[in-house]
Amino acid sequence: MKLLYFSWVRERVGLAEEDLQLPQTVNTVHELLTWLTSQSQGHALALSDVNRLRIAVNQSYVQGSHEVSDDDEIAIFPPVTGG
Repeated sequence: MKLLYFSWVRERVGLAEEDLQLPQTVNTVHELLTWLTSQSQGHALALSDVNRLRIAVNQSYVQGSHEVSDDDEIAIFPPVTGG
């Protein structure tokens, strides 16, 4: 799985992207975010309030119940504001 981090999420995680293999217990976006918070202090800080985040799987916005697989590209970013 390829994870892409944007804006302040990227700054807090300390990475722009990473490639991971999912544990068998991770099947949904929500489970992925929960698992990621245990990977580092930066992940925990960036993902502490998942309600503030937007998630795209393979370039489509999804909800927490969306299923994920090792072949997916997951983008995690804060809401985008217009001006």
